[in-house]
Amino acid sequence: MTEISTKDLSLNPFIKIGKEWMLITAGNEQNLNTMTASWGGVGVMWNKDVAFTFIRPSRYTYEFIQREEFFSLCFFDEKYRDALTLCGRKSGRDSDKIKEAGLTPKFIDGVPCFEEASLVLICRKMYAQEMSKDCAYTEDVIKHYGTDEPYHTMYVGEIVKVLTK
Repeated sequence: MTEISTKDLSLNPFIKIGKEWMLITAGNEQNLNTMTASWGGVGVMWNKDVAFTFIRPSRYTYEFIQREEFFSLCFFDEKYRDALTLCGRKSGRDSDKIKEAGLTPKFIDGVPCFEEASLVLICRKMYAQEMSKDCAYTEDVIKHYGTDEPYHTMYVGEIVKVLTK
């Protein structure tokens, strides 16, 4: 993979995240977990290039992202759609879903990501905030939340490294 500047990053987050999906990965060389996500974005906060994503506390990845300082967002070519589907449906608590998905973990500066990814954003956690249904402004958002609590936690991470194939 080749490291590029965030200024050279060319992606449409509505397609890359919302339609093609990504894997959120955190942990260390002894233990890591990943999950598929289609919520998130990229932008600028506090004069830093950032990525943001959302994880429910019930997800196994939540434990890892809470504990670790860094996490990765990995993007894949379409041929990995089945792997991303599997990583979104299965829990790493119950199986070795990474192996089952045919993905190969690797570590960039100690941060887990995947050999098969075509784009990797390495992020340092800057901010986390639990979301609340009380802060939702529209009925469709309120309906989406339903009665499942607790709600997602939003994580904002400074993008410290961008790697592309």
